[in-house]
Amino acid sequence: MKNKELLTALASDLKRIALGIQRKSYPMADRFSQEALRWKSEIKTGELQHYMRTIIDNLDRILKGENSDRKAEDALMYSTLIQNYVMYK
Repeated sequence: MKNKELLTALASDLKRIALGIQRKSYPMADRFSQEALRWKSEIKTGELQHYMRTIIDNLDRILKGENSDRKAEDALMYSTLIQNYVMYK
């Protein structure tokens, strides 16, 4: 898959993680966290701009953390940043 498709899938999964945590559906959030990590591992970070590489690198810390409001907020924020990157690059 191309980076654009991988980033789009990652952004969608991050949004689902945020929704799952806010709905207190933690098994759903955990499942999409695993999927997001899988997408992350397939992304070719060398082709990304520096700030997007930083975001992708920070995902491990966020996705492996405890399900909390902070994780939901971070996942939603990163989802939006990644979507904007894909739309405008």
